Amino acid sequence: MSDIDHSVPEDVLLDLGDRTNDELRGLLDDLYAEEQRVSYRRRVLHGKIDILRSELVRRLKGAHQGGGDVISGHDVERLIDILANDLRGVSRFDVADDEPSDEADE
Repeated sequence: MSDIDHSVPEDVLLDLGDRTNDELRGLLDDLYAEEQRVSYRRRVLHGKIDILRSELVRRLKGAHQGGGDVISGHDVERLIDILANDLRGVSRFDVADDEPSDEADE
């Protein structure tokens, strides 16, 4: 199952002049409902990101206090990759991908 609502056609903004007011209201309602689902999903994902970040920080603080290395070779390689990429333009994630959703698990 994907997060993409296929009930609203991609070309929804084409030929607006040919649509009735009721059709326009229906499309507007559909798009608003889709925006609400996307917004909810974004908030859930941000919550998960915050929890994971907090756990990682907690672990790194523990490692640092225990005399361990906080930055690994993997971290350095990842930083090099990030800095080497062209960060202008589109996100590295294609928002149109149809990937399975884990919303049922929430």
